Amino acid sequence: MRRPLFLEGEAGVGKTELAKALAQAWDAQLIRLQCYEGLGVAEAAYEWNAARQLMEIRLAEAAHVTDRDAMARDLYRRDMLIERPLLQALTQPKPPVLLIDELDRADEPFEAYLLELLAEYQITIPELGTVKAMFPPVVVITSNRTREIRDALKRRCLYHWMPFPDAARELEIVRRRAPAAAASVCAQAVAFVQRLRAVELYKLPGVAETVDWVNALTALNAVSLAPDAVRDTLGVLLKYQEDVERVQEGEAERILSELKAADPIR
Repeated sequence: MRRPLFLEGEAGVGKTELAKALAQAWDAQLIRLQCYEGLGVAEAAYEWNAARQLMEIRLAEAAHVTDRDAMARDLYRRDMLIERPLLQALTQPKPPVLLIDELDRADEPFEAYLLELLAEYQITIPELGTVKAMFPPVVVITSNRTREIRDALKRRCLYHWMPFPDAARELEIVRRRAPAAAASVCAQAVAFVQRLRAVELYKLPGVAETVDWVNALTALNAVSLAPDAVRDTLGVLLKYQEDVERVQEGEAERILSELKAADPIR
């Protein structure tokens, strides 16, 4: 449908990985714009090569050029532009995947700037004109929902909420991302994390944390989720001290007991 895909979901559910997987599956270039507070056009779309423009002015002065209008036009030629991710995505010889990551971290005025790009796959440069994509990119926008994105932008996109994966899908991901880990550790870690996400925490562990945790357990030569191994590696899984303390104070023991009851052989 040639419409941007707008993904929302908790941090760590795999929104960014989805864009990477699309690029890999289609053998397309991945162009990533990481959003942050204060992001502007110069960092996101384009900027003029000021150093080269100054050099052109010095050369024109040395050559005693008198046609200032012509000189001004020469300063804003196409080859004077420095392309940033948004403009790069419009000028590729084959459609790339453009990932606008964590848009909710950018300021609201930046959303308004994106509307032309998302609707027409073009960028208007006041000094030069409009640059329109010959081969429109596949656009993926992600948001962790730290703030609401305006309706004007959402209307231009197809919306999808990404939940945490179920146990079977998460186990498949972990096995692919941590191939050296024992099968028992992968299965027990995923079961533990699935139950842990039902606990009220400041930050629920994402899939990336599950993979890191399995790798940490493997590095410690763990063959099962022993209480000591869980306690020693909680900092890999959880990112707030309050969450670590809460899990250490009883949640870990409760979850391990549930896992043991569900699989007495373990």
